[in-house]
Amino acid sequence: MKKMIKMMKNISIFLLFVASIITFAACSNSNVSKVSKKQGATIVPTLFFHGYGSSTNAEDQMAHAAVKAGPAKTIIKALVNNKGDVTLKGVFPSYDKHPIVEVGFENNRNSNYAEDGKWARNVVIKLQEAYHIKKFNVVGHSMGNMAIMFYVLDNYRDKKLPQLQKQVDIAGHFNGILGVDDEPNEMKLKANGLPIETNPTYEKLTALRQSDAYNGIAVLNIYGDKDDGSHSDGRVSNASSKSLRYLVSNHAKSYREEKIVGQDAQHSRLHENPQVDKLLINFLWDKK
Repeated sequence: MKKMIKMMKNISIFLLFVASIITFAACSNSNVSKVSKKQGATIVPTLFFHGYGSSTNAEDQMAHAAVKAGPAKTIIKALVNNKGDVTLKGVFPSYDKHPIVEVGFENNRNSNYAEDGKWARNVVIKLQEAYHIKKFNVVGHSMGNMAIMFYVLDNYRDKKLPQLQKQVDIAGHFNGILGVDDEPNEMKLKANGLPIETNPTYEKLTALRQSDAYNGIAVLNIYGDKDDGSHSDGRVSNASSKSLRYLVSNHAKSYREEKIVGQDAQHSRLHENPQVDKLLINFLWDKK
């Protein structure tokens, strides 16, 4: 009899354990569905894209600065594997209209920018499916800017996708990288911002200027100058960063450049720079 009671007790404990797991999974899966289509239409997330060889860690400073300042209340991650599959870590609460998404590429050294753009598209679609978003903003650092540019280039005609509202580019190498296909003080720009000599990647992006891809999109271009005579952030020349103007300014809702000067304007320090935090917070969320 005692054995029977003990067995029944063990079975009850096991069933309770199984039930708790099922309940937890159900609750986890239902978190996303708490955001209705009507609520999702009012949510405008900001997606952060890291640079070459980096990760979502590089986005933490800027993301947490935004939360501290007040516009955003939530930070989640969108992790993209080598196949382009996206996993969301964290949940948008329906009350947060300006959540932040830190995008992380498993293959963080992929210089196939068109593929990076496809991965960016997968993130946007994942958020659209999960939260019914209609609009979004982006922030890119270094190679992350190229993922953004090729996303826009390949998808601007698709009006079924959420529409890009604001774009912040930080340390963008739109027409070359120092030591690879550019040298300090070598690149020259025409009056309209077009480089006198362009690389193959930039030539592909010139299709943006001939289209209305940036119609209605506000752009903030932040670049660094170490003030050491190189007119660069140590990795990207100012001319390469400023060549963005030719690509987008003729159709963009607005285009603005901001130069950060000094030691903390170094390429990898820009995403840790409080000046950059303030600029992007003011621009993205009109926080004064």
